[in-house]
Amino acid sequence: MSRYLDMVDEPAHVKKLTLPQMTQLAEEIRYELITKLSKNGGHLGPNLGVVELTIALHAVFSTPKDKFVWDVSHQVYVHKLLTGRRDRFHTIRTTNGLNGFSLRTESPHDAYGAGHAGTALSAALGMAAARDQRGGTEDVVAIFGDAALTNGVSFEALNNISHTTKKFIGILNDNEWSIAKNVGAIASYLNALITNPRYNRLQNDFEKFMRRMPAGDLALRLGHKAEEALKGAVTEATLEQNPAAMESDGRGGFGNSLIFEEMGLRYLGPIDGHDIPLLIRSLEFARTCDRPVVLHVLTKKGRGYDVAIRQPEKFHGTGPYDIQTGASPAPQAGTAPAWQDVFGQTMVKLCQKDTTVVGITAAMPSGTGLKYLEKAMPSRYYDVGIAEEHAVIFAAGMATMGFHPVVAIYSTFLQRAYDCIVHDVALQDLPVIFCMDRAGLSPQDGPTHHGLFDISYLRCVPNIIAMAPKDEDELADMMFTATHEKHATFIRYPRGAAEGVPVKEQPKLIEIGKAEVVKNFATNGGRKVAFFGLGNMLSVARVAAAELAAAGYDVALINPRFTKPLDEGTTEFFGRAADLVVTLEDHVLPGGYGSSVLELFSEKQITTPVVRIGWPDKFIEHATTLEYLREKHGLTAPHTVAQVKAHFQTATAAAGAAAAPTPLALLA
Repeated sequence: MSRYLDMVDEPAHVKKLTLPQMTQLAEEIRYELITKLSKNGGHLGPNLGVVELTIALHAVFSTPKDKFVWDVSHQVYVHKLLTGRRDRFHTIRTTNGLNGFSLRTESPHDAYGAGHAGTALSAALGMAAARDQRGGTEDVVAIFGDAALTNGVSFEALNNISHTTKKFIGILNDNEWSIAKNVGAIASYLNALITNPRYNRLQNDFEKFMRRMPAGDLALRLGHKAEEALKGAVTEATLEQNPAAMESDGRGGFGNSLIFEEMGLRYLGPIDGHDIPLLIRSLEFARTCDRPVVLHVLTKKGRGYDVAIRQPEKFHGTGPYDIQTGASPAPQAGTAPAWQDVFGQTMVKLCQKDTTVVGITAAMPSGTGLKYLEKAMPSRYYDVGIAEEHAVIFAAGMATMGFHPVVAIYSTFLQRAYDCIVHDVALQDLPVIFCMDRAGLSPQDGPTHHGLFDISYLRCVPNIIAMAPKDEDELADMMFTATHEKHATFIRYPRGAAEGVPVKEQPKLIEIGKAEVVKNFATNGGRKVAFFGLGNMLSVARVAAAELAAAGYDVALINPRFTKPLDEGTTEFFGRAADLVVTLEDHVLPGGYGSSVLELFSEKQITTPVVRIGWPDKFIEHATTLEYLREKHGLTAPHTVAQVKAHFQTATAAAGAAAAPTPLALLA
């Protein structure tokens, strides 16, 4: 039996379908999502929630002429299916396959790339302004979630839209969830709006009245005035019935109109985000408005798949799963715990023993591991929403009061709070602790989620301590050490399974700026190679060193521990003693740990050559596995061994050439 999905190779084909056919297409898309993603995983829940919305968008607008800008863009799978990428959809998030986010180089229908929250409104406004500058006619549509409204960048854009353009469409996709349950006043505000029975009843009456009115600008203007009065009457009545609401936003209540209206945007909705005919009518109306519009759409995350509805956090972004039960494959026996779980469990222990320690997350309790603290000691746990800048400054404020706040944020997401790190934490020399998960690769997510730049962007900041543990036991030691420091500390560790090293009951203090010499030179007469393996790359260095030792080389193995302050004494000692120094890091080479070693050697006039193993100066692509990317880019033990041997072969050849007699010497 043929499917409508098989007939849609481009958005123009969606426009040819009848409304019943579009409804059938929605069911086919859900089946495609559930079955295909069960193999490799992906952002299932968010995409199940936007099926009808995406169909309606393509029914009304015409990409790539019209521009869709998706906030975060993890919910673009349906968009990809409808824009000529259906035949490759099974490859999503796999090696050489489709990217899991919007990607400009992948399709002309992807107007803007993203992977972090809060960017859609600003980017779309920039496009609209550019369109206005050149007199264009295309529509620009920003699709942003309710969670994006916890992000400050979104409000910076909202504040500027009505002053910049008169033609702008924003779609508020309100599913009440980001990854974890939304928190804060904005979530409460939206919930109060959509659950107010008086507003919804009057809004429905208003829509019915408008449908009966003859078309024309006058009717729309009069209708808009009536709608504003309606909203004002409802909010005033709400405040009269519930005086406590007067304190809900810190300035005397929600006011007499909606926040979007106050910012100069016309508000439409809320409407059912799974009603295709209603969505199409609403979008068609929105594109006729002569002022910026926000259409509030209510959707159900995970719609059509009960398992995803019951487990929204898991199915926001999931690995492979059993379609019938939703269960993930059982881990193999002996699999080490995930780094994030070790962090989370250690946080609980630290908080139990030290009343100055608290945990802070930016809407990622599961991803960071702070869910353990949330469950065990909720009073010591803070979720500030998708607001990394606020999280850092909030922590700085707590630190001024004698606390050791632990800010758990992915390395890549902490980038957006860089000024806060410098200006609010380091400049004031406050003891905030940063635990940076996903420092390294997040292979299936790709470059927006790789944490490959933190060593570089932190090395230049005064008053900080930066560390990288070799295993889970050392992670616990570093966290414990950080709670005893008076300076900001940063601890970076990767995604996935740790090393399988048991964590001792009582962590120990680590001397700041002191490396660990795992193995010294044996002085066996072989060529001396000193390996400095930072963090999780120590295990790679260990394997490479063992292979070279078996081949007769004299190897030393050092766990640097610190990228700031660098252990200058140990580094200089081995730099002078070795014939070759090898640095290994799960980070880009420019400005990374290896760069700091080269800088030290230059200052100390150490001439020992250095081979640096790390990620190249480029954005690393996504792939099915970490192993594939490490093999491709040379972050493996065999590649390291080959680099060492090639160095000595080149050095031997150069020495032989220098020692050979010149032609003139032979004549003499």
